[in-house]
Formats: sequence, C-alpha cells, structure tokens
Amino acid sequence: QVQLVESGGGLVQAGGSTRLSCAASRSIFSINAMGWYRQAPGKQRELVATVTSRSSTNYADSVKGRFTISRDILKNTVYLQMSSLKPEDTGVYYCNANWAPGVNYWGQGTQVTVSS
Repeated sequence: QVQLVESGGGLVQAGGSTRLSCAASRSIFSINAMGWYRQAPGKQRELVATVTSRSSTNYADSVKGRFTISRDILKNTVYLQMSSLKPEDTGVYYCNANWAPGVNYWGQGTQVTVSS
C-alpha cells in the first residue's frame, strides 16, 4: 500500500504560476510511473503529465510548454510546476502512482482555481 499526499494549488490569477507536490509514503525509485491528472467540474478526469522510472515525460497537448513534471527520488516526491495558467486549468488535481502494471494509487486531490 502507498499513500500519496498532495499539496500546493489554491487560487491563482490567470497568467500566474504555482507548484503542486505529491509525497509518497514509500520509495519511488523503481516505480513504473507517476503522474498528475485533473478533473474539472462536470468533466471526466484527464491526464495532465506523467514521468516514468527512466525520467521520460509525457504531457497533455493543452499543457505542453506551460507545465513541467519532475521528481525527487531522495524525497519520494513528484512535482508539477504550472505556469501561464489559464482559467481552463481550474480543477481538482490528483497525483497518481502506477506502481506496477495494473497497480495504481491515487492521492486525495488538491484544488487549483485560476481566476480570470
């Protein structure tokens, strides 16, 4: 079992920046992949960004060039640096740990609200 605790987010003005953190209760050194997803009101949860055990990253087209995912192995933490925020980035952001194929853990989510 793995616990994921997200922090960061809150209310941000359009064009601003903020950083989300996701701390895992176990070492993420050999984890398959970690990522961030978001869910806007009335919409399905969608992929934002992922980073694999080989540090390969993947981003949703809507955030490319604005968001950066990274991980700190020593702190067992994954970050999502968000810049040039838009109102459409508003939503609950969830941390995901794909510990192994078919084994996923989720954080409780953290709200990000971008005001225009």
